[in-house]
Amino acid sequence: MRQRYKKKWVLRTLFLNNLIIFFIIRQIKRNFATEIEYTLESVPNKMKVVHTTNDLQNLLQKARNEGKSVGLIPTMGALHAGHASLVTRAAKENDVTVVSIFVNPTQFNDLNDLQKYPRTLEADCQLLECAGANIAFAPSVEEVYPEPDTRQFSFAPLDTVMEGPRRPGHFNGVAQIVSRLFDLVNPDRAYFGEKDFQQLAIIREMVHQLHLPLEIVGCPIVREADGLALSSRNALLSSSERTQALAISQTLFASLNYAEKHSLVQTKEYVEQCIAQAPGLTLEYFEIVNALSMQRISEWTETAKIQGCITVHCGSVRLIDNIAYKA
Repeated sequence: MRQRYKKKWVLRTLFLNNLIIFFIIRQIKRNFATEIEYTLESVPNKMKVVHTTNDLQNLLQKARNEGKSVGLIPTMGALHAGHASLVTRAAKENDVTVVSIFVNPTQFNDLNDLQKYPRTLEADCQLLECAGANIAFAPSVEEVYPEPDTRQFSFAPLDTVMEGPRRPGHFNGVAQIVSRLFDLVNPDRAYFGEKDFQQLAIIREMVHQLHLPLEIVGCPIVREADGLALSSRNALLSSSERTQALAISQTLFASLNYAEKHSLVQTKEYVEQCIAQAPGLTLEYFEIVNALSMQRISEWTETAKIQGCITVHCGSVRLIDNIAYKA
């Protein structure tokens, strides 16, 4: 009797031990699978960094052969969250996202400005990889312009106002580099931020003039939590200058409410007076324009799309911003 009881006890103990071991193993497998899944999701997209047009086009030819769509974001580097938002959108809308990092000398009419422009390739590539870019194209000047680019563009009347006369040759240089990149990448879509509002209008006109088969996608301005428009030039501001620069966006936002009860001319004067009274800021211009033609208007009823465009100097840093009064 005692022997039979002992045998049953041993069998029951073995069963319980095996059952416990079974549940432990199952939980370990579950945890391991979850860990693998988490790890795979956490591994960033392995972006390729290329420096030559041959390497770029070899990668893109492979993608084209596979029937993949291509999105392009032209940049001059010193990237920030605004650029990352362009990459994120492009990655959602295209199979392959290419970002160019190239400080284009032909669009600088001030040599000091060219020399001071921030160059942060390593940090830029880290940001792009995390944002979902597939290819970063960071060429030399010689690679982009093996021969001097002597092309002359005309985008009148778009380039005859605001930035055009104040930065002679700037928009011609922009057209040179952007059209060159379009030729090298042959994208289905190209993405540009609306902070450079006049430039975006000129690029659209260039695509129209050259009959290029691609879509230009304008993306909203990305701002800091305090309203300052993100810009690569913000890195050149001192701490006190950055605080002073907040008056630019604050004035523009305040002018939206002001415009509801005042004329266009009064609204323009209001913005100009606010900036004139702001410490550390010097107004270069503020214009309220037709958002399609960039031409100055004098009445709110003149057109369906109205934009306010401003350029302000904060210390030695030139900052631009804009706001839609009628979108």
